Amino acid sequence: MKNLPALSSRIVLKVLQKCGFEKDRQKGSHLILIHPTTHKRVVLPIHKGKTIKKPLLQSIIKNDMEMTVEDFLRLL
Repeated sequence: MKNLPALSSRIVLKVLQKCGFEKDRQKGSHLILIHPTTHKRVVLPIHKGKTIKKPLLQSIIKNDMEMTVEDFLRLL
């Protein structure tokens, strides 16, 4: 497994949109995205000036997106 960098929410959002996820709604600092065909849901924290830590990013990639880290890194 490749080393996963800490990324900003803006970069992760761009990758999610490349994968087909669309913005559903936002409540406070959490953006909820939904995939229209698979109905998978991703909750993405949006905090200016902060990065998404590696464990949370791994959880989003593996559990919510059901994707490998290597596939995610290719989309960056």
